[in-house]
Amino acid sequence: MSEVTHLPDLQPSTWGRISAVMLRQMYLYKRTLHRWLEAIYWPTLDIVMWGLFATYLSKNPTTGRLGFALLGALICWDILFRAQQSVAVGFLEDMWSRNVLNVWSTPIRAWEYVSGTILVGVFRVASGTGIAIAIAGFAYGFNFFAQIGLPVIPFILALCLMGWAIGIITTALILRLGQGAEELAWALAFLFQPFSAVFYPVSNLPGPMRAIAFWIPASHVFEGLRAIIIQGAGFPTTELVWAFAIDALYMAFAVWLFRWALRQVRERGLLARFGE
Repeated sequence: MSEVTHLPDLQPSTWGRISAVMLRQMYLYKRTLHRWLEAIYWPTLDIVMWGLFATYLSKNPTTGRLGFALLGALICWDILFRAQQSVAVGFLEDMWSRNVLNVWSTPIRAWEYVSGTILVGVFRVASGTGIAIAIAGFAYGFNFFAQIGLPVIPFILALCLMGWAIGIITTALILRLGQGAEELAWALAFLFQPFSAVFYPVSNLPGPMRAIAFWIPASHVFEGLRAIIIQGAGFPTTELVWAFAIDALYMAFAVWLFRWALRQVRERGLLARFGE
């Protein structure tokens, strides 16, 4: 009686599927130089323009600290926006290359796909933000880490969590609504900006907008940022606790929406439209 040969399990591991998504995204940057424009060019241009404005404000004794606050706020908002883009544009790259159907015909799970795009996004955020911080320091004398101090780490994490949540929500909406909704990848994040009090305090907002701003994690981050830079306040524990708590709500909703959207397009056979 012949022996039964047991073939090795060829099912890729969870990390194998995540790293495959990462590798696919990284190849895009290796082979197409223009994709670096979004990651580096725009943050650099923003910091040069706003840095000149901050320098102008710093020459006035009454607005000197405000200029630094604006520069820090710009860098932090760019972190949030790039985190959102890392997820949303990562999906759009698959859509533009007619690769969505190929991806979701594999055993990959929703959270593995999102994890891969987020991990690539960490590299994108770090590269663009690192250059912006370097320019702010050398050209305008604004030391991002020294001005903010220890809270800079939880500040950045809270903003990234919000950006990733918005990116997942954006991806879910494009997945459900189709390619015609791709503009949401750029528009949705800016819908939050007026309520995030990036360049002005929450107290300047009208009453109804202040109520909405309370439920925006970024508004708590930017309020804490201004308190440190302008007023020299201590560690903004309360603001950061609220920011992380609301981030958790955003992320829970984003994951639920993405799983719902994916289930809907699979059950209705709508994935095929992304392969046309």
